[in-house]
Amino acid sequence: MRSASTLTEHSLFQLLAWSSPGYPTGAFCYSHGLEWAVESGDVKDLETLLAYVIAVLSRGGGWVDTVIFAHTWRAASDVVRQGPSAPAGTVATSDAAIQLDALCELASAFRSSSETALESRQQGAAFLDVTRKAWPHPTLDAFAQRNKGLPIAHCVAVALTCAVHKVALTPSLHAYLHAVAANLISAGARLIPLGQTQAQIAIARLSTTLTEVVERALTTSLDDLGTAAPAVEICSLRHKTQDTRLFRS
Repeated sequence: MRSASTLTEHSLFQLLAWSSPGYPTGAFCYSHGLEWAVESGDVKDLETLLAYVIAVLSRGGGWVDTVIFAHTWRAASDVVRQGPSAPAGTVATSDAAIQLDALCELASAFRSSSETALESRQQGAAFLDVTRKAWPHPTLDAFAQRNKGLPIAHCVAVALTCAVHKVALTPSLHAYLHAVAANLISAGARLIPLGQTQAQIAIARLSTTLTEVVERALTTSLDDLGTAAPAVEICSLRHKTQDTRLFRS
């Protein structure tokens, strides 16, 4: 297995493809509760938008997904090293495959609202479906077979894909988290609204935060995993009954 930080040109191409807003996961449909925060007046400009996004990334759902991403990548890498986890239609018995499936279950359950659960699960299902067709791998097929009919979180689908295609962990985490941040900034730019320049300033200012979150996630155990962003969670819950909505979450 390649180093957890080395990225080849081919791996870079794959990572750019999977983290592109053009990848058909429907991410543009979701705002992670941001739409309510804008309507309530809590998010109204560049600074308040940054505060909201940082909360999501550093201590909310984005933080949870980043930690689970790292653990999933490692478990999936073990599955690849051990060879095919199980023939299609059978139950996996290897420890690595069992751990991988347990992480899938944990990631799907680690949501505080039905809307953020929908956000993660629908993007995860879409990502896995498209990737199995465009970037096939037997481990992806075996995983999909074992978890058929079960919810699959977006972070798990992306981490699994990066691992089986041997795309290094650290840049994979950076790309995943950047995509999450960029989607939230894009939603904020439309809702507040912000101009394109202000939106890019927001992305630039998130660079340090993303690096810090990735570094913490790489060394955080599942036992220490938790959230501390109640205002974000409340926004998500309130969004469900919001009268006028552009986004699904």
